[in-house]
Amino acid sequence: MAKTYYNPDDLRKFGKITEWSEDLGNKFFDYYGKVFEEGALSAREKSLIALAVSHVIKCPYCIDAYTKDGLQRGITKEEMMEAVHAGAAIESGATLVHGVQMMNKYDKLSM
Repeated sequence: MAKTYYNPDDLRKFGKITEWSEDLGNKFFDYYGKVFEEGALSAREKSLIALAVSHVIKCPYCIDAYTKDGLQRGITKEEMMEAVHAGAAIESGATLVHGVQMMNKYDKLSM
């Protein structure tokens, strides 16, 4: 297999970020852990959200982590793909709605 920029083994090293900034790293992991606790949303729902966001921000580490997490939570491949499509639709819409800025600027400069 060809070498890629993103090394899947690096995901297991994520916890080591505290070695270079212990206080901030620990605060991040405390926050991260709190966010994914059961609350108004279930951990399962949060996993689906995280999977969709992972695709929107294009993080291969997150995609791997939340695909695995979703499988462990019983999330089906259909649910995963639907979540990815929801994220893609929002990302596409956000790109297109910014087209209004271009249209406004064009109209202003064309007068």
